Amino acid sequence: MSEPRYAIYYAPPAQSPLWRFGSSVIGYDAETGEDCTLPELRRFDAERWREMTSEPRRYGFHGTLKAPFRLAAGRSEAELRAVCTRFASVRAPFVCTGVALAVLGRFLALKTVTPCAALDRLAAGAVAAFDEFRAPMSEAEQEKRLRAPLTARQKEYLMRWGYPYVLDDFRFHMTLTGSLDEAERGLAEAELAAHLASSGADGPLIVSEIALYRQENGPFRLVGRFPFGS
Repeated sequence: MSEPRYAIYYAPPAQSPLWRFGSSVIGYDAETGEDCTLPELRRFDAERWREMTSEPRRYGFHGTLKAPFRLAAGRSEAELRAVCTRFASVRAPFVCTGVALAVLGRFLALKTVTPCAALDRLAAGAVAAFDEFRAPMSEAEQEKRLRAPLTARQKEYLMRWGYPYVLDDFRFHMTLTGSLDEAERGLAEAELAAHLASSGADGPLIVSEIALYRQENGPFRLVGRFPFGS
């Protein structure tokens, strides 16, 4: 059995249109651990769509708050859950404007329509609050990250927090596809835009809890939801 990894994510409520939309698009429900029926596809066959969404399917539908990490020596999942509870208990729910489809580099994702300062603060708090649970990066992990075109500040964040896109470089998003070439990305964008418009998933983004995800030998699973103010 491989060493588990954990992540602190934003996950929409399980019965919400946004959760159903995102899970359907990537073909996987991280809460149940089951495959999902793909949306009706006009421009792709199911096999190709599953290839295009294989990367986000590994992680489950989510918005990153604290990127995946292995537990530091001497720390336990029970302790991590306890800190999740404390972290959530002192926060109040908030609402961001709706989400919209966006092109981020070579992949497609959902982003908030306008910047959401409360969401940025939540992510910054999570980066710091859960860092004591993060095992140091291995040399291989560090080398892999450094192969990306990072700015000097992002390299500093990588060394300090184990992930380069945090704090001033954090951009909330919910990934829907892997890396695509321009032509296929355009077709996928049209496909997803039609489904998003009819799904009801583009309404206000209600943030009222954090989610703990765990990965062992397969994709990440949602293993705990921690409501704010509880």
